[in-house]
Amino acid sequence: MSCSEPDGQTQLKKISTQNKIRIGTLVGASTFYQSTNGEQGFEFELARAFADFIGVELEIVPFFNLSDLFPRLESGNIDIIASGLSINENRLKQYRFSPQYREISQKLVFKQGGKRPRNFTQLNGNLTVLAKSSHSDSLEQAKQKFEQLNWNETDDMDESELLQAIIDNEIDYTIADSNSLAVFRRYHPELSIGFSVTRNEPVAWMLAKNEDDSLYALLIEFFGEIQKNGQLNSLEEKYFGHIREFNYINTLSFIKAIKTKLPKYKHWFVKYAKDLDWRLLAALSYQESMWNPRAKSPTGVRGIMMITQATAKQVGVKNRLEPEQNIRGGGIYMSRLLKRLPDKIQYPDRLWFALASYNVGWGHVSDARKLTGQANKNPNKWVDVKDFLPLLIKKRYYRKVRYGYARGDVAVTYVDNIRRYYDTLVWLDNNDGMSSEE
Repeated sequence: MSCSEPDGQTQLKKISTQNKIRIGTLVGASTFYQSTNGEQGFEFELARAFADFIGVELEIVPFFNLSDLFPRLESGNIDIIASGLSINENRLKQYRFSPQYREISQKLVFKQGGKRPRNFTQLNGNLTVLAKSSHSDSLEQAKQKFEQLNWNETDDMDESELLQAIIDNEIDYTIADSNSLAVFRRYHPELSIGFSVTRNEPVAWMLAKNEDDSLYALLIEFFGEIQKNGQLNSLEEKYFGHIREFNYINTLSFIKAIKTKLPKYKHWFVKYAKDLDWRLLAALSYQESMWNPRAKSPTGVRGIMMITQATAKQVGVKNRLEPEQNIRGGGIYMSRLLKRLPDKIQYPDRLWFALASYNVGWGHVSDARKLTGQANKNPNKWVDVKDFLPLLIKKRYYRKVRYGYARGDVAVTYVDNIRRYYDTLVWLDNNDGMSSEE
């Protein structure tokens, strides 16, 4: 094993001696951020898992632009960059990469209502991207074909600020990674995609380019392990599994309802959520009734939480059309579903299993868990069970299970929708975006 350190120590030996690994990342919704529950983010959790894997403490070093991040790696001030960055020819010349763990594509973004550009020749306005980014590299490459292509680069804004600048009509276009854009569009549905600048770009962690293989070898082992044991899939599901589908009208309607309908019922969601996050109970209610207290379905469920007559009796609801009673009943029922789940199902998966049970019944969810286990997948992980729930509409599967046929496909969509609504409510609540419209 070669080593590039002047004192003869490998990078891994230094990390072990200091008992910490320094991992740099950009601050952002898809990487690392501070929430009311502490530090969160896909890259943060991945970094924490790697620190645990090698048995040292994690020191996350947050950055706000790439121009500061890259030099810190080159100087040895950080050990790894974990920020969802793609591998391209430019970067391969300067850095070393871990095994690929995701794929992204670059999207040309503009504001809904403007004329959609379908290629670079149709751009008519200010295109601004992040300096030192793969977006800048892609534009340099595109300019060889589209000579008239011009753009601005900035160090003063991050990706989310550039997207906000489009909403505020400060710029006309930017380029964003597909995962970041998917997160941001939950709160700002007016962002539209013109075209894909790149497709299926591999994403990996970055290391300094030298002859020291000590840390690199462990990264190969780590990514192989988390792909094999399902940890990577679980993280992917937690942060991105529910946001792949985007519906402009639906998202716009939901944000409007938060400002016009929710204030009337919010205090009851807060009061009756008990141990639940009230925003999850509110998201569940919106999926069920769009916060309509007189909602009803052909199957006999009624009210703002759409509970059955049988459930109403169990939870003490006498009038399902009375919103306070209905919300209280829905909260009690959801709490009971959570308590009923096996202890092996941990949070946040526990919430998704309970939501699926609210929709399709615990019996059918239990059947799907059985099918999941029979396929040597993990029946306690939502990322695995959500693949088997839809099979309950197929005769060759439902005839083998206890509770038979069920619209498991609908239950999966149901849970994904609530998770999107919940994320949006949390973001708007934390950013003072719930005020009523004038």
